[in-house]
Amino acid sequence: MKVNCPTCNKDVEWGEVSPYRPFCSKKCQLIDLGEWANEEKAIPVKDSQQGAMGTEMDIEEIEAMLSKQEQDFFKPS
Repeated sequence: MKVNCPTCNKDVEWGEVSPYRPFCSKKCQLIDLGEWANEEKAIPVKDSQQGAMGTEMDIEEIEAMLSKQEQDFFKPS
């Protein structure tokens, strides 16, 4: 199977022959990493994942949300 490199769009064979897959090279992999580090790329956040003021949730909000879950990995059984 072939995929396009997310950085340069070059065809990349998806398999053992392409150690940097989905990237075509280490260079393209590092370019992508740099874009994430510079916050040029971000994963979109749904409104339900944002806090009351439209900002990111703080740890207390996350813990409150997790405590409402029926099956909680962090609670002893």
